[in-house]
Amino acid sequence: MLIYIHGFNSSPASYKANLLKQYAESAGIAERLLIPELSAVPAKAIAQLRQLIEQSLRSKNIRSGCPVSLIGSSLGGYYATFLAETYDCRVVLINPVVNPYILLEEALGPNKNYYTGEEYEITAEHIEQLRAIEIETITHPDRYLLMLQTGDEVLDYTLAMEKYAAVPSIVEEGGSHEFMGFDRHLETVLAFCGINCLKNYS
Repeated sequence: MLIYIHGFNSSPASYKANLLKQYAESAGIAERLLIPELSAVPAKAIAQLRQLIEQSLRSKNIRSGCPVSLIGSSLGGYYATFLAETYDCRVVLINPVVNPYILLEEALGPNKNYYTGEEYEITAEHIEQLRAIEIETITHPDRYLLMLQTGDEVLDYTLAMEKYAAVPSIVEEGGSHEFMGFDRHLETVLAFCGINCLKNYS
């Protein structure tokens, strides 16, 4: 099973989520892809994701070898790192945020989701919930694939390069926080995750 974890103020209707859905449908593997709409409350979002992972791990339909893999974008990359270390999952990180508890301090107060129109408030409690799931040390770098574009207008990509220095990476000059041209990497991403394997990874 592959779970895509969207970022802050994003949704299953985002650019990369749609590309994944389209590719999965065309490859006949749509039933193996989950793209949940996550709560804006970090603790609730993590609870949602843990439930999906644990349901997948219990499923009799899971293939052996790589039962659950994650793709996390931006804040979703921060969540995915915590979950990968918790469940020993393979994970692809796309322009991941390293220190959301610092960045979101600037967003304290009323907010609105860009896609859903949901209005909500970011509180100090949310910041503490993010701090509580921080992973300081990556225990199995070989289970990670880091994807960065230097033209990210939202995050300083060098922070992720430092945090995930031991992780195999794809770093492209230019681009954006959205990760322009993500469709060019779909085969690689899915192969790394053990789905529709056109390439082998040890």
